[in-house]
Amino acid sequence: MPADGVALTASQHLLTPQEVQRLATLFVKAGVTKIRLTGGEPTVRKDLQEIVQRLSTLKPLGLQTIAITSNGIALGRQLPGLVAAGLSLHGLNISLDSLKAERFERLTRRRGHGRVLQSIQQAVDMGFDPVKVNVVLQRGVNDDEVADFVEMTRSQPVNVRFIEYMPFDGNVWSTAKMVPYREVMQRINDRFPGGLQRQQDPAGEVAKNFTVPGFTGSVSFVTSMTHAFCGDCNRLRLLADGALKVCLFGANEVSLR
Repeated sequence: MPADGVALTASQHLLTPQEVQRLATLFVKAGVTKIRLTGGEPTVRKDLQEIVQRLSTLKPLGLQTIAITSNGIALGRQLPGLVAAGLSLHGLNISLDSLKAERFERLTRRRGHGRVLQSIQQAVDMGFDPVKVNVVLQRGVNDDEVADFVEMTRSQPVNVRFIEYMPFDGNVWSTAKMVPYREVMQRINDRFPGGLQRQQDPAGEVAKNFTVPGFTGSVSFVTSMTHAFCGDCNRLRLLADGALKVCLFGANEVSLR
């Protein structure tokens, strides 16, 4: 979280559930099979369950997956309702950059570390498989926790996704903070017997996927900085106000309202 926070879009400028359904219908009819609700933080919307319900009506048209990415703080109490509304049990990502409460609060500028961990465990208990945990590594900030995050995959269907630190407005990015994925891989290989074993990546996958022998879960790397995947990218981003972006890093937008 930037020190000066983030600008919030006024509610009157947000897409309504009906508008989300209308645009999603057009995309699904054009061949889109997966929709992910992300942010910002989707759980701040009081109509999130309604949006998931409306998207679920598109499954007969070819929509296969309704997914969500959340910070996990308010997710726990909403998760049963979201599943009932149609959230896919293989479509949950939870962002968590530290397993240490004090460090978590320093990075996010908020409390709630325990609630995020509870959300992860609740998702496992509810049958989400895998529960994806997004970890943005920063050198000298949280890269000493790599082995601890990998341990999360030992006995539960957790997919820890190490994400290379990327430049965004307000995050004071520098190359010195970025930990290349190959360095992280080497640390894991040195720490765990048998090292990492490569898995087959689905078409259009943005992550490189691995397992540790004998572990239930998996470890992935999102290598946006050192090994870009632009050539295989098949994603579009529709912003909350109806603006369409074809690249997260691109400045160009076009309104679909």
